Amino acid sequence: MKPISFTQHSTGIGHTAEVLQPMGTDNALDAAPLPHAIRAYLLALEHDDAEPQHYGLFRDEHGTLAQAQQHQIDWLIAKIPASPDYPRIGVNVRKTTARLLQRGYAAHHVNFDIDSNSPTSNPMYPPISPDLPTSDNRECFGTLVLCESIQNTEPLIAINQAFDRLPIHGDLLIMDEFALRHDATETTPLFFLENMITLAERLGFKLIEQINLSDLAAPTLVYWRQAIQTHRQELRTKYAVTDKQWTQFDQFYQHRQLQFSKALCGYVYLHFKKLSAPKWRVQLLHFNQMPDMLALFKKTFHHDMTPAVWQWKYGANAGRAIGVWRDHNLIAHYGGIGRRILFFGESQTAVQIGDVMVDVAERGTLSKKGPFFLATATFLENYIGYGKPYLVGFGFPSERHMKIAEHLGQYARVGNLIEFSWSPRFRYPHWRTKLQLIDDATSDANKAIVNSCWQYMLADMQSAIIGVRDWEYVQRRYLQHPSQPYQILMIKSRFSQQIEGILVLRYDAADCEIMDFIAPLRSIPLMIHHARRLAGLHGCTRVFCHITENFADHFAKTGGTRQPAHIPIPANIWSPGPTPETLKNHWWLMSGDKDFR
Repeated sequence: MKPISFTQHSTGIGHTAEVLQPMGTDNALDAAPLPHAIRAYLLALEHDDAEPQHYGLFRDEHGTLAQAQQHQIDWLIAKIPASPDYPRIGVNVRKTTARLLQRGYAAHHVNFDIDSNSPTSNPMYPPISPDLPTSDNRECFGTLVLCESIQNTEPLIAINQAFDRLPIHGDLLIMDEFALRHDATETTPLFFLENMITLAERLGFKLIEQINLSDLAAPTLVYWRQAIQTHRQELRTKYAVTDKQWTQFDQFYQHRQLQFSKALCGYVYLHFKKLSAPKWRVQLLHFNQMPDMLALFKKTFHHDMTPAVWQWKYGANAGRAIGVWRDHNLIAHYGGIGRRILFFGESQTAVQIGDVMVDVAERGTLSKKGPFFLATATFLENYIGYGKPYLVGFGFPSERHMKIAEHLGQYARVGNLIEFSWSPRFRYPHWRTKLQLIDDATSDANKAIVNSCWQYMLADMQSAIIGVRDWEYVQRRYLQHPSQPYQILMIKSRFSQQIEGILVLRYDAADCEIMDFIAPLRSIPLMIHHARRLAGLHGCTRVFCHITENFADHFAKTGGTRQPAHIPIPANIWSPGPTPETLKNHWWLMSGDKDFR
């Protein structure tokens, strides 16, 4: 391998863990960073005794990756504080563990690779290294060392796990790549350094030392770029890698180099010391804690949420939920349900906030140290904004909840829901159009119809923000609801058979609620006409719907009665993301977006 040039700076290695298969298998490679298997094979070709998933700290331009990683280990070992009362050290990197053992430390390998996407996952996998002393998850360490683990884990779980494995004044050492800043034009999915420090301090740690090692670590990626070019033919022979994929690899690392040069991301060392346990403990809610959430829900809202509804909302829908605990009791909850959206014509992700609740006995604390603030701030910092899983969040808080969040500097108001209501119509069927019930969740014909209606609707929404209303959404939201029946109707021409749109209704004893439209805006009067007629047939006394105020003109022309719904639309202002001015009066939101009955 040629000496590494310092003329370009790279950032960090991709944390993909795909295992490629030799040519001739069905395994497809579509990730931009180099997969683990390719990095391992490159190192074998180079005879470089380095770990494929870890950075090195390069002292000069003539070093190999193995030498740089050894320097990284030596540098880190020099930082490990003496702890005579708790001499055991937990380390997530095998080579660092082995090096510590050689020097006489009581080192044990701990695996902190936590599956953050599974609500039923064990927060810490069992140790898997057979040739090194391994830790029992119940054991305590004087020092824990996490190298390049945070980006593979759910940080909230990892830091809580570290807290539970350390004594008071125990030390947590972290070396990893982090996002250093975000803006609207340049983002990275790496965890935000400022949020990392805030989270650790919120969970009971104090920052002792912070060192930016980016200049020393950056050449690691230059090594991989050069190795790709040097051994391209060998890799092409062993793995089914296309020219397009080679380009993706190179562009990924080139982009990271640019981000490093702009200080958008970097490689950082952090030393935290454990303090006493905080009054309130912030944790990610897991499946086995569902009964605690349901009990708090009933205590807060005075009615039950069934386990089936919880699973529908949070389990089957990639939901995330933050819990705040006091003395083993759940006293606050902040939930979010993922949603695909069209964001001014671009596909994006959003999260709908729901089930925000604080035990009545704890509500008196509305400061920036109280349970409401802790749950809200932790969720916003971890999940919403530039480089986060969700670009934006939305929800439907009460005015009281909204004012509290505004006072704490977490939310800004970007819209309001209003209500339109109409009297039912007792008339014969519409002469020009007819209705057809959609009740088969497996029908390919229904799928095609709903998706075509959504395409017509989104053509009118290029300057708006709207949740995707395709067949997948209709299935999950309405047809698969565990307890609430909805009436989903297709409206089409009697003569040309052209589809005019989809109408979703919900009935109770007296009211017919228009939950959703999937139709071009010009069809709104026709949709309302059919809703009023069906309400009359069902014996209802009123038809109503909720819609964001910025779309009120399309409903006002139907002659309905307009009144405030007293439901604000919030936006996150706590973590970097699109500004409230960008979002204000652009959401299309209806009853179906907010109502989970």
